[in-house]
Amino acid sequence: MMKYVNTNEAPAAIGPYSQAIISNGTVYTSGQIPIDPITNGIEAACIEMQTEQVIKNLSAVLKASGSDLEKVIKTTCYLKDIKDFAAFNAIYEKYFIGKPARSCVEVSALPKGALVEIEAIAEIIK
Repeated sequence: MMKYVNTNEAPAAIGPYSQAIISNGTVYTSGQIPIDPITNGIEAACIEMQTEQVIKNLSAVLKASGSDLEKVIKTTCYLKDIKDFAAFNAIYEKYFIGKPARSCVEVSALPKGALVEIEAIAEIIK
């Protein structure tokens, strides 16, 4: 049985998808971009601050799912410019201390002009 996750602590979905789905003790999040859930806009201009907001949003979705950043198994990270990798990675490693598996790729564009997007797969805290 699948359970759909929705929290006001993270931006609402901007399309026909869920913030996350729980199935068989695992949560699968949709990609999070650096939208501030209060203003519904991207307030940060630099990769560091956008990454901080993305991780804050991702953390809120995980919390609403009964999980957290420490239970993340795998992330997929999308960067508008791979030249931002070092700056992105410096922020990322502060939060993902469990060193989950990760893919990180450059993409030609992200929704709303974002510089970064992260999605995750995590265990539910028992």
